[in-house]
Amino acid sequence: MVLNPNGDLSGVPAEKRLNVFALVIYIPDPLGRFLDDLRRELVPGCNPHAHVSVLPPRPLAVDWQVAGQQVRTCADAWAPFEIELGPIRMFPVTNVIYIELSRGAEEMHRMHALMNTGALESPEPFEYHPHITLAQELAPADVEATNRLAQRRWAEYTGSRGFRAERAAFVQNTIGNCWLDLAEFSLSAEPVRVK
Repeated sequence: MVLNPNGDLSGVPAEKRLNVFALVIYIPDPLGRFLDDLRRELVPGCNPHAHVSVLPPRPLAVDWQVAGQQVRTCADAWAPFEIELGPIRMFPVTNVIYIELSRGAEEMHRMHALMNTGALESPEPFEYHPHITLAQELAPADVEATNRLAQRRWAEYTGSRGFRAERAAFVQNTIGNCWLDLAEFSLSAEPVRVK
């Protein structure tokens, strides 16, 4: 993210930015790189950055910096946690192909409930379900073949399927569906020790 002296994103004019924001946890490499490559194979032409959404896309009624302060307060009170990726699934109705979380989903649900309040509150079009999207908006005739390819590639992957969630990024969508990183927040609370 690069801000000009006025505090605006340089290189991205205001008329190209949409009032659509999200809060995401990016998946680090090498797992993130594998997932980005897989998504480009499944949906040629997309511009992925593998992530799990804490807050799915939503409009804001306040300036993003005001909402960002709320994110900062919540992130400061949240300890880093482990996420493990599980099997590939498909959402009914939308036919979105995604990877389920086998570890960390409960933590993501709690974080979503905490963050989806105040300046960040927005009704969700679907029940919140933390996941990693692999393919969406597919032609109906392509869904099954794309799902089979995703299943095969995921089965072939031999690297670690887990990572530590330590930071969240506040992002904004633009015309052309390019997401801009506005700010990054560390999950900085001390983990609670269970005896």
